[in-house]
Amino acid sequence: MILCCGDCLIDMLPTTDTAGRDAYVPTVGGAALNTAIALGRLGTPVGMFTGLSHDPFGQMLHDHATGEGVDMRHAARRPLPTTLAFAHLIDGRAVYSFHDENTAGRMIAQSDIPSAPARAYLFGGISLAYDPCGAVFEAFQEQVSATAVTMLDVNIRPSLFSSGLVTDEAAYRARLDRMIARADIVKLSEDDLAWLSGPADVAAEAQRILDMGPKLVLLTMDSRGARGFSACGGRVAVAALKIAQVVDTIGAGDTFNAGALAYLFDAGLLSKEGLATLSAEDLHAAMLQASRTAGYCVSHAGANGPTREQLCAL
Repeated sequence: MILCCGDCLIDMLPTTDTAGRDAYVPTVGGAALNTAIALGRLGTPVGMFTGLSHDPFGQMLHDHATGEGVDMRHAARRPLPTTLAFAHLIDGRAVYSFHDENTAGRMIAQSDIPSAPARAYLFGGISLAYDPCGAVFEAFQEQVSATAVTMLDVNIRPSLFSSGLVTDEAAYRARLDRMIARADIVKLSEDDLAWLSGPADVAAEAQRILDMGPKLVLLTMDSRGARGFSACGGRVAVAALKIAQVVDTIGAGDTFNAGALAYLFDAGLLSKEGLATLSAEDLHAAMLQASRTAGYCVSHAGANGPTREQLCAL
């Protein structure tokens, strides 16, 4: 099983009502949960570790995830509200404003950390940006990283800083550095990399991250595809899937994660040994599947990854 660890929330997606007024539709979301659901659709054994509310939104999240094949037994239930993320689409790109004070996801505790082992663990999303949840997920990654594969999706959200939800940027950067150093796989977007490093040569920055300890760095570049860098010297680029129309980019990076993880899992390469000796051919195949999975997502509204059959038909 792959255990996805992080945010599980309601995306409020913009629409119009029958009178033509601006409105929002509540939709299942959260970076870690989006990846978990995309993995479930691809037939990969997957579970979720998160904080989950008892409110109707929490039940909506639970029921949708289990219906997509995600094992939710490790979700810590709380009599607290569900995190809400309002998505504002600007030129097709999603910019978020978060409502996350004293929520079930944010107030997860060290005692909630599951003891059952998994093949691999994904960490990411806004849950790493502040405490107490950030400290819990970091402690969990530290606990499992010595023996199991961990993947870190950096997934920076600048609105966390502009809104005041994150007030100690230096502490957040230090946490990311520690988690990057322990991770086997690190996924970033170009925006993430620019936030971490400023203007810099992409290949040089990827090598800098590899030198910190990871075996694999995956970099997404929107319509220009993605690049992969492995510790054993592999350097790969893949084109973005050609689609007729981009509906929105909500969940694109999350489904990219799922496509890559599913390939590595199916190929028997999702282990420390497998990643340390990953061939350029397998890196390319993993990234190609990830790119196709993300391409399907952006051609549909919301975080909507393909099933195995839909992926094969692309």
